[in-house]
Amino acid sequence: MIAPPLLRDRDRYERVMDGRVDNTHEDAFTHTVVLRDDDQALELSVVAEPSPSYLIREARCRRVAGALDPALGASIEKLAGTAMVGGLSRRVAELTGSGPGAAFVLGAVVEIARLARQTAKLPRERAERAAGGNAWECWQLDMTGWIDLPNSCFTYTDAGRSLFSSRTVTTPMQPDLYSSRPGQRRVFERKKVARLERRDGRLALFHSMHDNVHGFEVTYEVDLATGTIVRAEHVTPRLPYMEICSEPQRKITALVGETADDGLRRRIQHHLGGETGCAQLYDLTADLLKLLT
Repeated sequence: MIAPPLLRDRDRYERVMDGRVDNTHEDAFTHTVVLRDDDQALELSVVAEPSPSYLIREARCRRVAGALDPALGASIEKLAGTAMVGGLSRRVAELTGSGPGAAFVLGAVVEIARLARQTAKLPRERAERAAGGNAWECWQLDMTGWIDLPNSCFTYTDAGRSLFSSRTVTTPMQPDLYSSRPGQRRVFERKKVARLERRDGRLALFHSMHDNVHGFEVTYEVDLATGTIVRAEHVTPRLPYMEICSEPQRKITALVGETADDGLRRRIQHHLGGETGCAQLYDLTADLLKLLT
């Protein structure tokens, strides 16, 4: 029987994230996330260098609503000097512990790290190649601007690249994402909504993400009695490279018939992630599964 702790004493739970990137420094960005749910809300702000270092210079966390422990905010300040790469979650856990609110703060830090992968600081004249939505030029800028993109998903593999020669590929990418104006605010903006809801013997899971270059709305339904996923679908009105990013989206149907157990978060890497998958679809699904535990 599926019984998420977040649905104890209620049939519906929702978590909302609003994030933005401001170009506040010549060689760094300020990433800000406001994360809220039915019980609490916080604001996390991080000044960090772009790729390749992703080094945190300053980090601040403050309570917006609810009973967030002030000690958690103080511990987040100690992230200064930490790179937002592999091992970041472990470092945050070391600083915050496992008490009330710690997992919520960790979730905000993860969203900050994801925002850091959305803007770069390339020379402006080079970034102007993205003007007019030239998808091929944007793809090449991506591979230059972010060190961790190659082979991170289908789009950034040789197989994805080859589709430029056989399909009409469109992109919403713009020069400011590669080289924003000095002092430019809200260079990148993102909103995410995650929801769990019990209804008619099923658990409905929903996760949306809308930003400058992505539009995802993911829906799963799980049979509460057996834990079996009986529905898995999504819509993607906006993708970085339509006709390339579109290719791995059909993989979501592989989750129908899967069991929403403790091991599913590992198994979805095979189903949705890797060089044949979509990193965003994987993250949106993995985050939903975290809310079940």
